[in-house]
Amino acid sequence: MKVEIKVIPKAKKNMVKEEGSGRYKVYVNAPAIDGKANKAVISMLAEFFCVRKSEVEIAIGQHSRKKVIVIHK
Repeated sequence: MKVEIKVIPKAKKNMVKEEGSGRYKVYVNAPAIDGKANKAVISMLAEFFCVRKSEVEIAIGQHSRKKVIVIHK
């Protein structure tokens, strides 16, 4: 399954918000330094979709706020 997300780093609280039509906003406390925000995004999405972290992959947008995530089930 492919999911388009927009990441909001350094947010006040961690949260996944559905925008509609398969798009999500992911708010994470972690800053966008040294991949900390990406790790937090993977953790949040794994919990949100009830899968393991190893099944969540950032396919496009490793260094961007807009990302395409692939969830392997």
